[in-house]
Amino acid sequence: MEYSDQLQRTGTTALQANGQAWRGRFPYNEIISLLDVNRPFNLAESTSQDLTVGELLDLAGLDGIRDLKLGYGTSAGSVALREAIAEACNVPAGHVITTQGTALGLFLLAFEVCRPGDEAVLVTPCFPPSRDCLLGAGVSVREVRLSFEHRYRLDLEQIDASLSPKTRLVSLASPQNPSGVQTSRADIEKLLALMEQRSPQALLFIDETYREAAYGENVVAESFAGLDPRIVTGASVSKALGAPGLRTGWLTVADADLRSRLLVAKMNTVISGSVLDETLATALLRNRGSVLASRRRLLTRALDELALWCENERDRVEWVRPDAGALCCIRLRADGFDDAAVARFWDLLASHDLQLASGTWFGESERVFRLGFGYLPPERLGPALAALSSTLDRTEHCTVLKL
Repeated sequence: MEYSDQLQRTGTTALQANGQAWRGRFPYNEIISLLDVNRPFNLAESTSQDLTVGELLDLAGLDGIRDLKLGYGTSAGSVALREAIAEACNVPAGHVITTQGTALGLFLLAFEVCRPGDEAVLVTPCFPPSRDCLLGAGVSVREVRLSFEHRYRLDLEQIDASLSPKTRLVSLASPQNPSGVQTSRADIEKLLALMEQRSPQALLFIDETYREAAYGENVVAESFAGLDPRIVTGASVSKALGAPGLRTGWLTVADADLRSRLLVAKMNTVISGSVLDETLATALLRNRGSVLASRRRLLTRALDELALWCENERDRVEWVRPDAGALCCIRLRADGFDDAAVARFWDLLASHDLQLASGTWFGESERVFRLGFGYLPPERLGPALAALSSTLDRTEHCTVLKL
C-alpha cells in the first residue's frame, strides 16, 4: 500500500467510526491530535521549550511595540524581518518571502511550480504536511523512502531512479523530521547534478527548520540557501527558537520571476503576515544568538540523558542518534516485540500519561516512534523516560501472560 493510501485509509476509518466519511482535499493524519492533546509526559512534540510572551518582550528591540499600528503588512514580509532572516541564511534580503510557517511556504511553492501532470519527488519519512500539502496542491508525488537500517542517510540511487523530465520539485528536510539526521553539502551537490541530468526544470526545496537546534560545541550547519539558484529553502521560528505560536516562517528564493509569482500566490491566500507576529519574530531573530545558546545547553543535557536511557534499554529499543533538533527516531526491537506487542505498547501509553509520535504519521512503521526530548522541562524528562520504561515493562508482562 502506498503511504498516501495508508494515511487516507487510516483517517477515513477513524472518521467513519464517528459516522463521517473523510472527503477532504488534504489527507487526514493523526498528527493533528498533537494540537488537542498534551499529556503530562509529552515526548511527542518536536520543538524545544516554548518561549513566553514575557521572555519575548524582554528582548532588545521591542521598546516601541506599544506604538505598532495593526494595519496590513506587505506580502513579501516586513523589511526588518527579511533582513534578519537574510543575515541568518547569508542571502540578500530581497530573496526572502515570509510565510505563515514552513508548510504554507511549501504549499505555495508546489501550487505555483507544479501543473497537472507534473511530479514531485519527496524524501520520507517526513513531517506529514510536507507530503500532504503536495497532495492537496494536486501534485503527483513519487516517494523516496529512507531506512532506519541505513540511519536515514540520503539515498541518491533511489532519488535518481525517481527523477524524470516530469519532475518539477524535489523536497527534503535537513535536519529531517522525524529523525534529526542532516544531509551533507556533498550529497546536496550530487543531488543537484542528478537533477541537472534527469530533471533540468526541477527545483530543490530544503526544509531547514531544525538547522540551528545544535548541541554543545557543535558548529551550526550553514544554510543551503545561497548554494545554488535552483535551491529554495524554508524555515521558521517554530522549532529551534521555540515560538511556533508566532506562525512566522519564510522561503529563500533566488529566481526573481518565481518570487513574484509566490507573492501573488500569498496575496491571494493570506494577503500578508501579522505585523505583530513579524515584529516579535524580528526581535527574536536579532537576538537569536543568546536565545539559541541557552537552548543548546538544554538540548545537549537532554540528549545525553536520552542517550543513557537508550543504552540502558538497548535490549528492547534501538535508535538513530540525531545530528540536530529536539527529536529522534526510536524503534521497538523485533526480537522483543511482535506486532501484537507493538499494538499493546501504543494502547498502554495513556495509562502512563505518555505521549509519543507514531512512525506511521511520517511514513514509517508503527514499530518506530518519534521522541521529542527538548519540549519537557529538564526535571520532567527523567520521569517521562522512566514512565516509558514502565510501559515497556508492562508490554513485556502482557506478552508473558499471553504465552
